[in-house]
Amino acid sequence: MRNTNTRPATPGTPGHPDALWLVGGHVVDVVAGTVLRDRAVELHDGLIRTITDTAPADAEHTLELEGRFVFPGLVSVHTHLTIVYPFEETDVNENPGDSALRGASRARDALLAGVTTVRTLDEHNRADIMIRRAAQAGWLDAPRIVASGQAIGITGGHGRGRPGAFADGADAFLKAARSELEAGADHIKVFISGGIAHLGETFNGAQMTADEMAAVVRATSEQNTYVVAHAGGGAAIQEALKVGINAFEHGYDLDEETVDQMAAANSYLTPTLSVTSSPEWMRDHGFTEWQIDIALNVHPTHLESIQRAFTRAIGDDLDAGGIRIVAGTDYLPGEPHAGTSCAVREMEYLEQAGLPTRTTLRAGTWEAARLMGRQDQFGSVAEGLAADIVLTTDDPTETVSALRTIGTVIQAGRIVRTDIPTTSEGQAA
Repeated sequence: MRNTNTRPATPGTPGHPDALWLVGGHVVDVVAGTVLRDRAVELHDGLIRTITDTAPADAEHTLELEGRFVFPGLVSVHTHLTIVYPFEETDVNENPGDSALRGASRARDALLAGVTTVRTLDEHNRADIMIRRAAQAGWLDAPRIVASGQAIGITGGHGRGRPGAFADGADAFLKAARSELEAGADHIKVFISGGIAHLGETFNGAQMTADEMAAVVRATSEQNTYVVAHAGGGAAIQEALKVGINAFEHGYDLDEETVDQMAAANSYLTPTLSVTSSPEWMRDHGFTEWQIDIALNVHPTHLESIQRAFTRAIGDDLDAGGIRIVAGTDYLPGEPHAGTSCAVREMEYLEQAGLPTRTTLRAGTWEAARLMGRQDQFGSVAEGLAADIVLTTDDPTETVSALRTIGTVIQAGRIVRTDIPTTSEGQAA
């Protein structure tokens, strides 16, 4: 796509010859779980070029951090930019332009909240793919989008009531998955079980057959990518593991056997604790009382299941066997929630449920990038990686709630917003 962006390049961004130096900050190394005190960080051509003790005396463009913490931009891996609240108002025949405009607005909100990468997991009219192209062309501000296109489910299954892809039988699932990949999807989302969105629905048992799951795995293997599964209970997950699905969302009811099998396979789990922990948020967004009651009734089992998974989760040994926990809210990541953003609130829920702070920080940054095979591109503050950065006044290694103090967001070296007075070229005023 031809880039017709008229936004001027600034120091540190692609297309500008000069670097932007972040001076006098503390760099949070989420991989090691440590803080590098009093560092200078050079941003050039959209990347982190240098992390050192001091900036050169002749550095022309600097941002004085005054002790702020330099933290990687957040990565939210369960996002629906085009979702409609309440669900009942969803138009299955919605104009694609409406889907894209709604999604673009939510994407900008996410970026302003410090979420510099989202993994989408089912969007109306494949709007995530449209928004991704527009952002790459410079037409709008949005996080980096790792897109799913439309999720695929069985006829009458969990995905009913929204515009999406439906299939029955292995051949139909294979064709549907290939169609999403051809349209530009980076991965494929499937509904292998029920959930809690519909009255009378159950998440125990599988909604897809093993052959149907295997067909989707075949399609993704052809394109060197992977399948992510909406999965409420252990039975569906155990079937999915047998055919090579290894990334799961929700996990409302995980028994010991399922957790053991997930750990043995080094599976990824996105707990989405927000969906059973947020009655006021649900009420504010038009959810019915029966929907809220279902979520609250599921919450104790959901929390216990996730805590069971935590006992088999990897810690600071990042190459160890075990479950990899990643952060995704299933809500709009940039939406306000309990005094912060939905993305940060989900990470707080993980920490409050017992996930160690360092592991939680990785869940919303480096580990989330590793899930997508992109940890060498973004997800940590390291030389050679994307200059996707948030600045906080408090130390995130002390508590995840320090992310409530995000005051500056930088994407690919460009200052998206900041609480530090700057000139038009990003230099401290």
